[in-house]
Amino acid sequence: MDDKDIFARVDALATEERALRERSVGQGLKDEERARLREVEVSLDQCWDLLRQRRARSEFGGNPDEATLRPAREVEEYES
Repeated sequence: MDDKDIFARVDALATEERALRERSVGQGLKDEERARLREVEVSLDQCWDLLRQRRARSEFGGNPDEATLRPAREVEEYES
């Protein structure tokens, strides 16, 4: 997956996230929609992490294609 593919995935996920958040205003979300929103948020975090890895590898002479999608748990436990 190259940067273009990752950005396309981010765009699709962000669109879905916006739609879910808009539906949540006023009427709230069903349980499955809340679960999907959480999945989308985690997937977005994974994509951004993958992009950061790719850029870091490129910047320091590595191969960006060797970056890997990290597990959700690992990405979600990062401290800002």
